[in-house]
Amino acid sequence: MTEAEHMAADAADDGLNRLYRRYAAWLARRVGARIGPDAAADVVQETYLRVAPHAAGDIRHPKAFLLKVAMNLVRDEHRREVRRSRALDLQRPPEAESPSQIDRIMLEDIIAGMPQIQRDVFVLSRFSGMTYPEIAQTLGISVKTVEWRMSRALEYCASRLDL
Repeated sequence: MTEAEHMAADAADDGLNRLYRRYAAWLARRVGARIGPDAAADVVQETYLRVAPHAAGDIRHPKAFLLKVAMNLVRDEHRREVRRSRALDLQRPPEAESPSQIDRIMLEDIIAGMPQIQRDVFVLSRFSGMTYPEIAQTLGISVKTVEWRMSRALEYCASRLDL
């Protein structure tokens, strides 16, 4: 019996509770590997609140559905954290965050010496604040290519800074 058929059979037995008992621990482990066990518990609870309006019998692939909802919640929370962080950065006095003139020149030299394809990804990510999918769409390349170019750009910077 497939998971979907098994869930359809259990739908009469209080579907959401059954869904929770069956997959909550699994979902907590999967999400916990990315964000830690404490935050994962909150995400699992929120996931089931989001899933509650759906009839358990209508969910064809429960694990995939639950994981997708949970990962969307994790991404949403990450975006909120980034916005909060940026808002706090804007509240700081400019003197506190501006690098020294020497550091700024050194950084400009490192970036200028970087290969063009890596520099484009680096600048869009670090200075324009774009996400990897946004960069991929802008440059017409895959997200994997963006990740690869960014890792190469960071390696380049680290080698020039003797890290």
